[in-house]
Amino acid sequence: MDRRLRYVAVVLWLLPVFSLAAAPQAADIPAGKIVDVTCDADRSQSYAVYLPSNYTAERQWKLILAFDAGARGRQGVERFQAAAEKYGYIVAGSNNSRNGPWNVSMGAAGAMTEDVVKRFKIDRKHMYTTGQSGGARVAMRVAMDSGTIAGVIASSAGFPDPSFPESSLKFPVYGTAGTEDFNYLEMRRFDKALTSPHHVEIFEGVHTWLSSELAVRAVEWMELQAMRSGISPRNADLVKTVLEKRLVEANAMQGEVARFRALQTVATDFGGLADVAAVDKEAAELRQRKGVKEAAEADAKMLQSEERATEELYGSLRAYLDAPEGGIKELRGRAMKLFEPSQRPVDSEDRRLARRVLAGLRAGSRGIDDADYQKLLAEMQPAK
Repeated sequence: MDRRLRYVAVVLWLLPVFSLAAAPQAADIPAGKIVDVTCDADRSQSYAVYLPSNYTAERQWKLILAFDAGARGRQGVERFQAAAEKYGYIVAGSNNSRNGPWNVSMGAAGAMTEDVVKRFKIDRKHMYTTGQSGGARVAMRVAMDSGTIAGVIASSAGFPDPSFPESSLKFPVYGTAGTEDFNYLEMRRFDKALTSPHHVEIFEGVHTWLSSELAVRAVEWMELQAMRSGISPRNADLVKTVLEKRLVEANAMQGEVARFRALQTVATDFGGLADVAAVDKEAAELRQRKGVKEAAEADAKMLQSEERATEELYGSLRAYLDAPEGGIKELRGRAMKLFEPSQRPVDSEDRRLARRVLAGLRAGSRGIDDADYQKLLAEMQPAK
């Protein structure tokens, strides 16, 4: 573990000490409003913070630490503002953590955590991290190495290094990805590989933070996981309310495939918290339907096609960059083969796949200043 990461782990481990130590005052921070705060111990570090409108310094609060890929602390805090208000969380988003060297993000995470736990009364059993893209990797790394994070909400990225996935984690994870997200395939693999409690939600969209509405669902899911693990007492009313809402949504699904997926998720999420035997039975029956089986087979083939298209495209890119004198013809041919379906006016799985792969190429090409390559990228600008 490097020095910066040890700093984060020590900060989290020393939370009870910080809670009792002389601390900067929180009285001048307004509740119900997102504001920026400069870290007391390191004036080069700052974060955006939201205190619920009913905030009081007399009680302990659950905490969400947010990390954005572009050091925009408010991005994450804004997404979780409604959830924080509804379920009683403080949300803090680093203005320094960004894509780049790990030591920068780890230093930012440590500085923000230290300041937050000194400034506010934090319930150390209910500390969560969240992030988007590279920020999600920071959130996951902090959780994996600190040992005190209760859960991670990860948008558009999973493990710190997706090349080395874990099969099990000590904390639950709620992941999200857009249908045209260049990390869609990564998040689907994450969902398949992880055996410990997790949920991956796919929404209509691109590579971005989850919406405020989805953030509320993610926090609700974490509340259920906290009850299941025993770090929170059982709240029968909350379980009943969320379960009824989810069943209404499942029953409103059009088509047996969508209904099967919704019911299967309900059965998984509420197992051990409520009697979902009937839900589990209906999901099992739907799983045997011809249409559901065919949809599962088609989905598996689509993921295989995306893996193959990605490998072939990046293989051509590497070959060109290694020997540009050979020309860009092969790379152009593969890219344009995807560009055509990506521009079709009607939505389809083929269009989504093509857009995801090409978006990944664009995102991964920052810093490549080869003139012919940049010209190719310019020709493949997505339709608005």
